[in-house]
Amino acid sequence: MDDVVIPAANESQALEYLKIVLEVAYDYGLEINFEKCQFLHNTIEFLGHIIENGRLFPSPSKTKAVINYPDLKNIKDVRRFLSLTGYFRKFLPSYSTIAKPLSDLLRKDSLFQFYAEQQTAFQKLKYLLSQQPVLSIFNQNSPTEIHTDASIDGLGAVLLPKSIHDNQFHPVFYMSKKTSDHERKYTSFELEVLAVVEALKKFRIYVLGTSFKIITDCDALVKTLSKNELNPRIARWAPYLEEFIYTIEHRTRSKMAHVDALSRPPHCMLIQNSVHLQFLKAQQADDQITTIKMLLETTPHDNYIVKNKLLYKTVNGTDLLVVPDEMQANINKTAHERGHFAVLRTQDLVSKDFFIPRLKDKVEKCIQNCVTCILTNRKRGKQDGTLNPIEKNDLPLHTFHVDHLGPLATTSKKYKHVFAVIDAFSKFTWLYPTRSTDAAEVINRLENQRHVFGNPARIITDKGSAFTSSAFEDYCKSKTSFISPLQLVSQDLMAKLKNKIPPSFLCCQNFLSTIPRNGILTYPTCKKS
Repeated sequence: MDDVVIPAANESQALEYLKIVLEVAYDYGLEINFEKCQFLHNTIEFLGHIIENGRLFPSPSKTKAVINYPDLKNIKDVRRFLSLTGYFRKFLPSYSTIAKPLSDLLRKDSLFQFYAEQQTAFQKLKYLLSQQPVLSIFNQNSPTEIHTDASIDGLGAVLLPKSIHDNQFHPVFYMSKKTSDHERKYTSFELEVLAVVEALKKFRIYVLGTSFKIITDCDALVKTLSKNELNPRIARWAPYLEEFIYTIEHRTRSKMAHVDALSRPPHCMLIQNSVHLQFLKAQQADDQITTIKMLLETTPHDNYIVKNKLLYKTVNGTDLLVVPDEMQANINKTAHERGHFAVLRTQDLVSKDFFIPRLKDKVEKCIQNCVTCILTNRKRGKQDGTLNPIEKNDLPLHTFHVDHLGPLATTSKKYKHVFAVIDAFSKFTWLYPTRSTDAAEVINRLENQRHVFGNPARIITDKGSAFTSSAFEDYCKSKTSFISPLQLVSQDLMAKLKNKIPPSFLCCQNFLSTIPRNGILTYPTCKKS
């Protein structure tokens, strides 16, 4: 047995606890090496941590190893560095989002590419640990709160018991978790619930069996968890939540900045040094932004401010970076491609950190030109067939195009449709009055046609019910070999006929009356092409 710590509130309590431990060790025959023991100390180093007066620090010997860590040259170096810094992640708010550029390098089949984004994450983790972050020691008898937040980038939570010394809540443990590719598709509400679930898993040993508060900036979470009907995903998490004794309280985001940073990068899109210079150069090249900066030098304005030589616009109390024209398309594209969101979600992501005039119109244009979205949102179901050109024949009466016109105004003989036949070669047109569009009348009219002009070698129709019926197919097959099986192809000639006959003429009741019952009204509207 090694590394045993006996905590106590004061000296007398420490001596009492020490006596109990020594008696138990004696009863069980355990030997203690007193040369390695330290008694009645206010400060000790234990498992890489410094414990002092109810506070917890990373051990300087450990943080020194992080601060002096050499540049990362391969995947093994990245894995070792994240393993070292990950041991102290409870001290670092937003650890997972800061380390994301490095942890993404550990993905399967990922190439080692150490660019500005990875270098910034590497240096920032070293810097944060060099600042000697501090946590409090958990007191199970104190009122406890868990503050949670979530975003598409990550989940965050902080465990906060109330101190008996100043009656204030102090952090004991920071939890942050990068969202997986699957979790990034969750709705914002589901992410908020997931943040609560992950926080309870992390802080389980602290809060199980005690009463505590969960503080969130998601008002819908407070209302929905009290309902009897939950969506399937949240319903799967509900049994785990029932293990704990808690109440949920809603607070506005402005009061949750300390935990909001755990789930989100410091900026929606991190502005590293190289990117800062890129913005600076682009703003300097933008005439409108340059003019505003010059005016601000002489006349301060409530809606604009210059910070680090960059122009910001104040909107609803938030300073938004003004994006020059040449960078607007790239900013919108970057925000959209984080999840290929719709207009409102993309617009919301951009407007949290950036100001772009007429943002909605520009986001709409960006999404309309997104190849991934176009391919994903392509028409579902059966696709259009391939167009096949119809071979033309040099003989008249070889190929007939047939179709129905109507319904039209009913005549005294109950005619209300026109059966049209067009010769493909000469464009000569026959019009037959019919009472319906069924196969029987079609066959009857074709028989009349056959007696005068003979059988065509081919009949071309659309997919009308009369032409797809078995009776019509049997009729075609029963005739001479000159009539080929049915061909279902689009009829350009029929479309021309319908378009060229004046609508007022078709609607006239006398039109059908002018067509002889047996005979045939030719209509020279389709010229040979």
